[in-house]
Amino acid sequence: MPFKLFDVDKEIPERKEFIYVKDSVDPEEHIPKCNTKTIPGCMTERGCAFAGVKGVITGAVKDVVHVVHSPVGCTTYGCGSKRYPTSPDLPNGDKMPIENFNLKYIMGTDLKESDVVFGGMKKLRQSVLEAAKEFPFVSAIYTYATCTTGLIGDDMDAVAKELSEELGKDVIAFNAPGFSGPTQSKGHHVGNITLFNKLVGTKEPPETTQYDVNLIGEYNIDGDLWVLQDYFKEIGINILSTFTGDCSHDEICWMHRAKLSLVRCQRSANYIAELIEEKYGVPYIKVDFFGPRYCAENLLAVAEHFGLEEKAEALIERKMKEIQPKLDFYKEKLRGKKVWVFSGGPKNWHLPEPLKEHLGMETVAVSTMFEHEDGYEKIKERVGEGTVIFDDPNSLELEEIIEDYKPDIILSGIKEKYIAHKLGVPCMLIHSYENGPYMGFEGFLNLAQDIYASIYSPVWNMLEFEEEIEEEEQVVE
Repeated sequence: MPFKLFDVDKEIPERKEFIYVKDSVDPEEHIPKCNTKTIPGCMTERGCAFAGVKGVITGAVKDVVHVVHSPVGCTTYGCGSKRYPTSPDLPNGDKMPIENFNLKYIMGTDLKESDVVFGGMKKLRQSVLEAAKEFPFVSAIYTYATCTTGLIGDDMDAVAKELSEELGKDVIAFNAPGFSGPTQSKGHHVGNITLFNKLVGTKEPPETTQYDVNLIGEYNIDGDLWVLQDYFKEIGINILSTFTGDCSHDEICWMHRAKLSLVRCQRSANYIAELIEEKYGVPYIKVDFFGPRYCAENLLAVAEHFGLEEKAEALIERKMKEIQPKLDFYKEKLRGKKVWVFSGGPKNWHLPEPLKEHLGMETVAVSTMFEHEDGYEKIKERVGEGTVIFDDPNSLELEEIIEDYKPDIILSGIKEKYIAHKLGVPCMLIHSYENGPYMGFEGFLNLAQDIYASIYSPVWNMLEFEEEIEEEEQVVE
């Protein structure tokens, strides 16, 4: 049977459709059911649509104020939730007066019951004006719907249009209340469409070259972007715009002037690449820089597009010489260790092969919170026989996976980390990272180092949970 029902899900048998165990004789179409609403009764680990737009797409833009139209809870959730560091430099030569401004500040409308009854548009307008006054140096103001404002029906677009004219700078409304889609992927979609419709094509870059690219779906988690920037600069390729790591508001406006778009996160940002190609004729290719082999192959593919293969080959050869001795050490230490990759989307099919090829690790489980069918098809191709692949895992399933598959480490998000630790299993952040960057050649070395340090930490030999439980059981008897 290719599909499996966990013991903890016996009261919700529908979960069986979402849990698949790879068997090479199964038809290709056998993948987990996905991109649907969470089944009632599951304690999901998912984020909402608002998290998809603010937490992923726009949260990395460095020179805008974010105003969340919500009660204070959603506003707090949207602040500093990911490590998206930014440089102070702006394309026009100016500098942001506050370093990592996007991580340090967020504003909200602090809706109360009376606002729900009588409408919150007046409060939204007041909050945006206060944000503009408090931070006059920002290039734009982004404002977000949440479940509360989606339910009461505030016309945020009307407020944004009026205030754009009044303030003389862009005020953009993102209408992705939490309930508007089954996963945060809906928020990714809304963010892509909104930024394309409102911004792309509205401004021109200070200068262009014949080697300009858009790096799309790269959010500069813990400095990933800066690693890739150095690679491309050495090869001779200019990143004209990023979407949206260390990105300024204006960069989004001139994405239409690139010669090629590179789509790195292929779940959150392929939408805008397709729209730019359709309207402006800018082709795009999908790229992956996790792991040395993938990084080398994709750097070469981009370089070949511009006729710069020799420079790419020289960079790859030098980088591999630098990291290979250390990688050999970590592979010796990690060979045969079992890993569970539990990420939002594409990292689930980016990571299993590099972990096996370069570190000798075995992926025993893969799970995601918002992947679509095409992603699960890639996951199925890249994992070994018997690997459990499942969508939208709940907290009780997490415990059962640990008990049945006995992973030596879990690569996941913050919500799962401390549950795993309480069960005595190392768990590393793969969304916001531990000690990144994790992208590129040296980034994968950082990942290997962190995995090694987590698994071999002496703290796991100090746990006494099992002994305590056994003593309690004896007392009861």
